[in-house]
Amino acid sequence: MALKKKKLNSKDARRKLVTAIDPKSPISEQYRTIRTNIQYSSIDQEIRAIMVTSSGPGEGKSTTAANLAVTFAQLGKKVLLVDADLRKPTVHHTFGMNNLFGFSTVLTKQRTLEKTVLETGEQDLYILTSGPIPPNPAELLSSKSMEQFIEDAKAEFEYIIFDTPPLLAVADPQILANQCDGSILVVYSEKTEIDQAKKGKELLENAQSKLLGVVLNHKEVQNSDYYYYYGSK
Repeated sequence: MALKKKKLNSKDARRKLVTAIDPKSPISEQYRTIRTNIQYSSIDQEIRAIMVTSSGPGEGKSTTAANLAVTFAQLGKKVLLVDADLRKPTVHHTFGMNNLFGFSTVLTKQRTLEKTVLETGEQDLYILTSGPIPPNPAELLSSKSMEQFIEDAKAEFEYIIFDTPPLLAVADPQILANQCDGSILVVYSEKTEIDQAKKGKELLENAQSKLLGVVLNHKEVQNSDYYYYYGSK
């Protein structure tokens, strides 16, 4: 696969990708704990396509998805991070990449996955930005093209991590959750309302998604800036 390479040198990357910039930090260690727990969840069922979402906006799902992708790549696993937020995409900003082509252009068969995926400066980590924002995100995600996309991605990558919109905002993540092997729900300490988190969990269950666990984001603890906790549902 011939890919374009991009170093993780943007301002957003330095700020958000702690696992790549400071892999020995306590926060990076917590992301590795999440990774380990996902691997243990694979005993009865192979977990390769993972959706990361939240109940509302601004809860850290995109940062969680990106850092989780880095930790899997650091194991020597070939990882694809997909920006499946076809309404307010951010992955291209985080990695300092252009968004001329991406997920939407692959789903609409304007370009192949092989020609659209971008390589990062992190070994074994690849990015598929959102591409142009389509007028019909939900329809694209529920199409036959989406089923083919997951099949093609699994043939090329060991892990595919989808960064999606918030659950309570649009139907997109529920549609995608049904097609992934498992989902992770991100909540923001002292910001996410309990009722919202419960509703998000309920929506995932209604979509017949395997909820792998919950990430508690931005929890302050003594002698550390932030703490990320992975817990079962």
